[in-house]
Amino acid sequence: MFTGIIETTAKVSEIISTGSNIDIWLESNITNELKIDQSVSHNGVCLTVVGIEGNKYKVTAVAETLQKTNLSKWQQGTIVNIERSLKIGDRLDGHFVQGHVDATATCIKKETLDGSWLFRFHYPEQFAQLVIEKGSIAINGVSLTVFNVSKNEFTVTIIPYTYEHTNFSQLEESMQVNIEFDILGKYLLRMHTVNN
Repeated sequence: MFTGIIETTAKVSEIISTGSNIDIWLESNITNELKIDQSVSHNGVCLTVVGIEGNKYKVTAVAETLQKTNLSKWQQGTIVNIERSLKIGDRLDGHFVQGHVDATATCIKKETLDGSWLFRFHYPEQFAQLVIEKGSIAINGVSLTVFNVSKNEFTVTIIPYTYEHTNFSQLEESMQVNIEFDILGKYLLRMHTVNN
């Protein structure tokens, strides 16, 4: 379980195909604090640390993850948002994020405002019931509030701190991001669907 408050970023240093999976080596300034078998959110995807060598660590992504996320588009040098799992007793500054990406969305507009940035995204219409005005969403692992919601589009605003300390600074129009919808909304929708 995560909060959507990004700790730092990591840079992809090597990608190795192993059957239908890929092994990814990343460099980060918190590698020395990581442990084997630890869960870490990478662009909102919960992946397990399976190897550590110096300032690099390795995670493995399976076929299901590659199909539902933007991991298949990663290359050497890609900057990734990372967050370690929530500690019991910590403040929950974002919202509950599982690290289970539901789909990808495409950035269709990036606008520089006076001191902030506006991003608009297009997402699969089948998830329309899970996006509400002023509701929470995780985009590449970042907890954000959506507005100007339509059937298959929404907008978020990024403050300078978030822009500078996450990979939003590298996000451009037509690029894909990972999105995870609010778990509370998913459970409520499921209950409504089953009971009707």
